[in-house]
This record gives sequence, structure tokens and C-alpha cells, in this order.
Amino acid sequence: MDWHAFLREWSQVSALRGFESEMFGEVGGFPLLASSKGDPSQPSIYLSSGIHGDEPSGPQALLGLLNEDFFDDRFHWLICPTLNPTGLEAGTRENSRGIDLNRDYCLCESEEVSSHLAWLKEQEIPQLFLSLHEDWESSGFYYYEINLGGAVPDYQELLAAAAPYFPPEPESLIDGHEVTEPGWIHHSEHPDLPEGWPEAIYLAKMGCPISLTFETPSSMVLRKRVGCHKSLVRESIRLCLL
Repeated sequence: MDWHAFLREWSQVSALRGFESEMFGEVGGFPLLASSKGDPSQPSIYLSSGIHGDEPSGPQALLGLLNEDFFDDRFHWLICPTLNPTGLEAGTRENSRGIDLNRDYCLCESEEVSSHLAWLKEQEIPQLFLSLHEDWESSGFYYYEINLGGAVPDYQELLAAAAPYFPPEPESLIDGHEVTEPGWIHHSEHPDLPEGWPEAIYLAKMGCPISLTFETPSSMVLRKRVGCHKSLVRESIRLCLL
């Protein structure tokens, strides 16, 4: 992927779709972009992707939804499509300084996360947070849910949205977490490591009532990973907010 070209396309298409984009930081010659659209009095949905540079399907799924004009006027949208552009360019999980950005939302040692947090603090607390990821060790789809009292998405319907692309991950222990049901990990609002906060934990600390982190298997075809993410974004919004 040419991530400079990706960001140019994102900027052009998002403007055509009625988004306002801002550069909340810059790293390694890449802009750190956030795009917003809609009436802030409407329910707010925040989507992010590309925080791990070896997980390209999330940014491509968001661009696909943008090209399909999915982000309509029913909601207030907040989107950060490429939180780790230097990692995406290098194809590495970490950024160019070797920092895993998705463990940096407490210590804020990276320029990307410190700039991102400054932007997040200026936004309304979203009612739903969706984070698009991949897992190099999985063979199926799974998701993390942090729920502080928001709408409870139907587990079976989320699995059904992923089913045309992937079965649920069969392992009963995923990345040290016991599964709640196959393909579903209900996570507390507390981090696994005291100072190793992921983005979803920070959103929970902000008061976001529900966050869903979707994980597709990196070893599978990119087209299917992208399609799975798009399907899950559509279905989770329907289940949680419609």
C-alpha cells in the first residue's frame, strides 16, 4: 500500500461526502487525520483503524464505506483512519520508534498518541466506539466488548455478520483472555497491564458506554478481511443505535 496515496484519497473522498478533516498532528511526513461529519446533537460514533501498522484491512474497510457513502446524516461521525501511518508504511505493528501505540494511552510516550489524546479531549464522548484490528495468530473472527451500560449487541447477529467471511475463532483462550463465547471476549474497563492502556480502555475511562474491537485473521485474504470489517461496522451500528 502507498499510504500517502491512501491519505490523499481519504481527504478527497471525505470532503466530497461532507466530512471536515483536520490534521491533529504530523509524524514522519504523514498527517494524522481526523474526519468529522454530522450534527453533534445526534448520537456520536467514533471509528478508528490503523493503530497497528501490520493490520491494513481496517483503514481499507473505512475507505470502502466512505466510497459507498455509508456515513449518512443519522449520526455524528468521528473517524481516525490511520493512527499509525509510519507503522503502516513499514508494515510493522509498532511505529517508527518501536512503540506499540495501542499500549500507550496511559503513558503517552509517542507523538501519535499524545496528539490523538489532545484531539479526543476536544470531542463529545461517543456513544459507540468501533476499533478495527487484525490478529496474526487467529484463524477466525473475534471481538472484544467493553460495556459500561450501553446497548448490548446481539452476539449471534454479530457472528452472522462475520459468517460470510470467517467463522468464530475456535480457541478458548485468546491473547491471554478466556472467551465469553466462541469469538467473543467481554473485557472489563480496566487494562490488562496497569500502564499499558489500549485506545479502548481510554475511551472507557472517558465514559464511552460501549466499545467493540473487531479482530480479523491476518493470514486470510485481504479482500475478505476488509469485507468482514465493513459488514461488522454496519451490523454493530444497527444493533447498538438503531
